[in-house]
Amino acid sequence: MSTKLDQLSSWLKERKITEVECLISDLTGIARGKISPTNKFLDEKGMRLPESVLLQTVTGDYLEDDIYYDLLDEADIDMFCRPDENAAFLVPWAIEPTAMVIHDTFDKQGNPIELSPRNILKNILKLYANKGWKPIVAPEMEFYLTKRNSDPDFPLVAPMGRSGRPEVGRQSFSIDAANEFDPLFEDVYDWCEIQGLDLDTLIHEDGPAQMEINFRHGEALHLADQITVFKRTMREAALKHDVAATFMAKPITDQPGSAMHIHQSVVDINTGKNLFSNEDGSMSELFMHHIGGMQKYIPELLPLFAPNVNSFRRFLPDTSAPVNVEWGEENRTVGLRVPEATPQNRRVENRLAGADANPYLVLAASLLCGYMGMVGQVPASAPVTGRGYERRNLRLPVTIESALERMEACEDAKEYLGEKFMRGYVAVKRAEHENYNRVISSWEREFLLLSV
Repeated sequence: MSTKLDQLSSWLKERKITEVECLISDLTGIARGKISPTNKFLDEKGMRLPESVLLQTVTGDYLEDDIYYDLLDEADIDMFCRPDENAAFLVPWAIEPTAMVIHDTFDKQGNPIELSPRNILKNILKLYANKGWKPIVAPEMEFYLTKRNSDPDFPLVAPMGRSGRPEVGRQSFSIDAANEFDPLFEDVYDWCEIQGLDLDTLIHEDGPAQMEINFRHGEALHLADQITVFKRTMREAALKHDVAATFMAKPITDQPGSAMHIHQSVVDINTGKNLFSNEDGSMSELFMHHIGGMQKYIPELLPLFAPNVNSFRRFLPDTSAPVNVEWGEENRTVGLRVPEATPQNRRVENRLAGADANPYLVLAASLLCGYMGMVGQVPASAPVTGRGYERRNLRLPVTIESALERMEACEDAKEYLGEKFMRGYVAVKRAEHENYNRVISSWEREFLLLSV
């Protein structure tokens, strides 16, 4: 540990960092932690935070006492957060030389905290490593740029681009539409290069000012860290250019939702050979079982892919998002697409996750579903050819309530994710949904106020 901290200390001193943002991810994906002068950060070799921050809802509320104290120590004790020297990133938008360092969380005995999203992903990666396997992932993040909006009662609208006009209509893959925001994305690419983020391509998606950033393939933990950093970076760049960036799954009525597409494959940890392909280049049994596991378990763990009530609006009819776990080759109308590729690059693209999902938990869940399929030899269905939106055999739960009930009952997943995590996650999401249900919507005021 001291050698690793020495490396981090040298990294900070070489860059003349004066301030360190010490981060962990809570269950919702919000970055929580402390900001510390570099000298203090190096002296303390980490930080302490109340374990309870992991069980905060997206509104900042806590659970009811009976659930809260059943999952946590009644004394509201601290957890110990240790910096990961491989998860240190510069903060290019800060006035003073600043770095953000992602931490791992432990109890006072040195055991990893069971409720920590980063620890959950590390546990799933250990399952693969114990089999001699290594997952490779390549996430694609969709998001919207919108006009700054200070009143949540008003709908979001597209921002002004360089032309001085807001975007209208569908501009899929339009270079000119993407170029409307060139100054913003020049900053994004400059900042991401400074941070060492492995960005690949920028694409204009279907919706007005809806964009997609693709990451190069790599190790799951490192990419989950990068997504966490990228979302902060994208929001900061947008604010600098007087617009907003949102990763809500469905921010604008009657427009496409925003997904986090996850390309995933599995290679031999020693040789690097893609285990999804046979020697003759055909699809392997492990590949088919991986797909079978995703088909069986994604509907059981859907709240990890669609964590908010807004997430389920992506799955409404005619929204262009897949609504089932069917699979097909070069087929974007199903939840699990197998892109055309060489045998060494064979992979499956999970198209079901929302951009609002916690990156650690969604990568852990997607890989766990495939892992359970591989070890359990779960058969895959026949591939879909043609349009798959209307296929009903493998449909997803349609509400957050029903999805949470299925997740709560999934005994197979509890074995790997842990009962404490499963209970805590479901409780947080139920608390958020109860909070949502208390809000009177504009639809109710518009159609019920003077009519019923």
